[in-house]
Amino acid sequence: LRPTSGQFAVFFVFASLCAWYSGYLLAELVPDMPLSSAVYSIRSIGEKPVLRAPAPKRQKCDHWTPCPPNTYAYRLLSGGGRDKFAKICFEDEMLIGEKTGNVARGINIAIVNYATGKVIATQYFDMFEGDNSGPMTAFIQSAPSKSLLFMVTHDDGSSRLKEDAKKAIESLGSKEIRNMRFRSSWVFLAAKGFELPAGIEREKINHSDNAKNRYSGWPAEIQVEGCIPKGPS
Repeated sequence: LRPTSGQFAVFFVFASLCAWYSGYLLAELVPDMPLSSAVYSIRSIGEKPVLRAPAPKRQKCDHWTPCPPNTYAYRLLSGGGRDKFAKICFEDEMLIGEKTGNVARGINIAIVNYATGKVIATQYFDMFEGDNSGPMTAFIQSAPSKSLLFMVTHDDGSSRLKEDAKKAIESLGSKEIRNMRFRSSWVFLAAKGFELPAGIEREKINHSDNAKNRYSGWPAEIQVEGCIPKGPS
């Protein structure tokens, strides 16, 4: 028997009520979320989960890879322009920098005990104003044997750099100290009383060039970094 129009109308109303009630129950059971999120959730059903690599672990002195055991991590960064100050990092400790408040125009130097890894002294020497070449020479010469010396420039490190200071730095192995020009960016790592391995990155220089300067009147900052093998305890 075919259903009458009245029976069909009753069935339609009953089906509509069931659909409405099912929708009501679903709305009550499922927490509120934006439509876009709901659509994305439906689309994501059956998709393979995305495996995300964990965030890389931060290394000492912001190295990309960790230094081997029984080595010291270091990173030397020259200043850039007026406002990007020089930095000296050793074993993840900022020896010289803006946050430590001991960086200034000229040549900035940190002396570290090679055996213990402890800082001995830090100082900056203005090479644009004042007669600071002599005091800097005395500071360098005061470093005890078995010391690491880290040197970085900020702004100008050459205008009042005299022969005594050049000889003192040259005697530590610098190849670039006599090539320093006005506002050259320069970084240097030295060992006093012992020899560093040949592969250690020790020195870089970058000269001011109006056609290539990153900053107005200044070249780009430069850096060296690496790992220094510790001596026998």
